[in-house]
Amino acid sequence: MHKTFYIKALTGLLFFLFFTGLQTQAQKKNRKTKDTIQTVSADYFTDNYLRAEDYIYKPNIRTVLFYREGFVLTSPIINLNAGEKLVLKFDDLDGDLKKMRYTFMHCDADWTVSDLKPNEYLNGFYEDDITDVKYSFNTLQKYTHYSLTIPGENMQPVLSGNYILKVYMEDEPDNVILTRRFMIVDPKVTINAIVNKPTIVEYRNYKQEIDFSIDKTGYTVNNPYQDLKVIVQQNGRWDNAIRSLKPLYIKGDILDYNYEEENVFSGGNVFRYFDIKAMNFYTEYIAKIIKDSIGYEVYLDPEQRKTFKVFISQKDIKGRKFIKSDDNANDSDIESEYVYVHFFLKYEMPLQNGSVYILGGLTDWNYTKEAKMSYNYDWKGYEARLYLKQGYYNYQYVFLENGKQVGDETLIEGSHYETDNEYTIYVYHREQGENYDVLIGLKQFNTFSK
Repeated sequence: MHKTFYIKALTGLLFFLFFTGLQTQAQKKNRKTKDTIQTVSADYFTDNYLRAEDYIYKPNIRTVLFYREGFVLTSPIINLNAGEKLVLKFDDLDGDLKKMRYTFMHCDADWTVSDLKPNEYLNGFYEDDITDVKYSFNTLQKYTHYSLTIPGENMQPVLSGNYILKVYMEDEPDNVILTRRFMIVDPKVTINAIVNKPTIVEYRNYKQEIDFSIDKTGYTVNNPYQDLKVIVQQNGRWDNAIRSLKPLYIKGDILDYNYEEENVFSGGNVFRYFDIKAMNFYTEYIAKIIKDSIGYEVYLDPEQRKTFKVFISQKDIKGRKFIKSDDNANDSDIESEYVYVHFFLKYEMPLQNGSVYILGGLTDWNYTKEAKMSYNYDWKGYEARLYLKQGYYNYQYVFLENGKQVGDETLIEGSHYETDNEYTIYVYHREQGENYDVLIGLKQFNTFSK
């Protein structure tokens, strides 16, 4: 037993020394863009660049899910020292057994790696194994399913803030498999928020104004204008998040953020959706299902722009994905098939100076190569094909202008004040003299929350 502990302790020490060196290199690179988070270096587009975001580094890794335990349609957010857990799940289409490990990296409010060493934000070891592994059963596409629940017994974060969960091959920290963002909040302030029609008249029918205040009663913030960072996020997107808002005015312990333009989002539209939980019958928006010895091909109905269409309210899951098989499956994690899903968007002429992407949980909210649509001149429209696990999916078509990092969903989807969006407000604090940000407040709410 003592020998085992000694080996683990030695392994932890070696990893700590390596991690510290890796972290220092990452900090040097990240500090260059600390105040310009939208600027992307050339290294970003290389496969081996470690991204502090939700990213899959291997083409064989699919269907990454990350949520609060017991609530599969939630964001990966937990409270500090509250006994709450996060669940990570993903598939390896190679279908073999790989030894994988994971670690946590503490990040600042802008998702650059913080200046902290692992022993300053972690209790226990600095890495651990992923041991919950299952093989697919009775599926055409063979895969290995990995699951992880964090924090575990061997490694617990002790600070609030932004974190990156990094999964990599055992003994190869540079051989990264995936990274995922998660947040740990230590609530010290109260956030009161509401979505209003914009104050600016020309925005009133198609944008949403996020008015909120922060009550810091009982908590000391010496200089709210300098020490606090506030970020507002719409649905699961980070590209269009509003960052680093300053209080409009301060009255006692109340910080007011009731701006007229700085806190405004496009309302967008309800998410498009399709249901491929069952392969033996057609659900809404499914035009054709083809099966052969290799697998399934699912063709969605041809779609159109919603830009000038009347708004129709309907329930959605705010762009997320829900994995499930209704084809006599007892365990959807390992009995769900993988399916090629074909998308087609009618468009008379290709758009200039940019590209159309499929965006949502099905693409990890990223503008990926697979999600980029190509124009078919014969059929006059944009097409793409994604390899997806059985389930229920939300998505939108988003236009990304060349050289830009923020996509425009309104060009194809339209924009309406009446759209029910999910908003998250994050409040970070960097105490004077400290070199890292902690997350002291978080509020998640929908457009028409009561």
